[in-house]
Amino acid sequence: MPPCGFLPEKYESYPYEQMLKIRKQNVSPCLLTYYKKPLLIHQGHMQWVFDLEGRRYLDLFAGIATVSVGHCHPKVTAAAQKQLGRLWHTSSLYAHAAIQEYGEKLASLLPAPLKVIFLTNSGSEANDLAMLMARVFTRNFDIIGLRGGYHGSSAYTMGLSSIGCYKHGLANGLGCQKTMLPDVFRGPWGGSHCRDSPVQTIRKCTCSAGTCHAKDQYIEQLKDTLTTCVPKAIAGFIAEPIQGVNGTVQYPKGFLKEAFQLVREKGGVCIADEVQTGFGRTGSHFWGFEGHDVVPDIVTMAKGIGNGFPMGAVVSTAEIAEALAQNLHFNTFGGNPVACAVGSAVLDAIAEDGLQKNSEEVGTRLLLELAKLRDEFEIVGDVRGKGLMIGIEMVKNKETRQPLPVEEINQIMEDCKDMGVLIGRGGLFFQTFRIKPPLCITKEDADFALGVFHAALTRHRERTAKAK
Repeated sequence: MPPCGFLPEKYESYPYEQMLKIRKQNVSPCLLTYYKKPLLIHQGHMQWVFDLEGRRYLDLFAGIATVSVGHCHPKVTAAAQKQLGRLWHTSSLYAHAAIQEYGEKLASLLPAPLKVIFLTNSGSEANDLAMLMARVFTRNFDIIGLRGGYHGSSAYTMGLSSIGCYKHGLANGLGCQKTMLPDVFRGPWGGSHCRDSPVQTIRKCTCSAGTCHAKDQYIEQLKDTLTTCVPKAIAGFIAEPIQGVNGTVQYPKGFLKEAFQLVREKGGVCIADEVQTGFGRTGSHFWGFEGHDVVPDIVTMAKGIGNGFPMGAVVSTAEIAEALAQNLHFNTFGGNPVACAVGSAVLDAIAEDGLQKNSEEVGTRLLLELAKLRDEFEIVGDVRGKGLMIGIEMVKNKETRQPLPVEEINQIMEDCKDMGVLIGRGGLFFQTFRIKPPLCITKEDADFALGVFHAALTRHRERTAKAK
């Protein structure tokens, strides 16, 4: 394990077993935990977290792609502490310096005409507001999303989210339509040149330069949705530049650009959900949509925006913002002084620490090395992603692409944890490992993680051989 040089404080709260008892009695049962023996995290430092006994783990999931610049980053911590000592809250009925300063700084990172910012407390809330803005502005109702997309669990956004385990058995999704996910690994069409990624699928294609059969077929599916499932005019279309919860699914190059054009021809606005892809995580660009050569009409963001502090944002054009201003829209805590100070410090840390470049360099190293595991292990079906947003899809075998059973996925995660590495999982069948660490991880950290993951896969192969 690479050196850290940080000594965590002594854990002094309730004993572990008492913590579990309290959690069972008093904490929402919807909050699942990883691992057979739930991990009790006590402290964090940059890319590392420590449990109650002081054991150190390399955090490759970052609170679900949320800790962007590092756990307890000193610049962000100092900014929060300073603002807490000055002013916590006033409400938007009064002005305070932090919201103007942050708004100007965030707007400068987005292309024109995306310059008007609404601050919220979460990604679900941001996407909820984006849906409202699209409908108010266009005076249309239907919004199209992609199957496999995740945009939140509020009563509104649940209708756009398209992963079954997040949907409850009640009426939702009025005016929300889904079109086929352009997944070049698991979908019906895909080839060896589709992705904007250092790693392509092992599927073959005969597309000539500048053409993509898979992209054309998935666009035809969207056209069919527009023809059959919605009225002549729609409110909008929403997509993650790379799907996050569904396991880092990437679309064929050019798909989003053509999709945006089709949606605008129907009178709709285009929404980019940057909750997981934003703030330099994809490496090549600050925003995921930039990798698709598009400019959305509305951008939503959260998670990495606050490095773990609960905040989110919606950015739109002045014209769309004015449409919402026909009536009052109020958010008690959105844009509070502490959130704005934290958000501003996060932007400074990304720039000053060179984290976008680090994401591209370390992420590419990880992707290329992980791709080699496909040749060695039959269960590694696909490796994909950009920067430090990586998915490793596990299968029973490469021919059928059937998902690896979740109990086997869980055991591989257990083995990684026991060796000091925390990873996430996602996908419709929880079959994809998700690697989305703080953007500050080093090449040495990456090499350590690769060794641990290789060892965990080797253990799986040995268990499988003994079971036969």
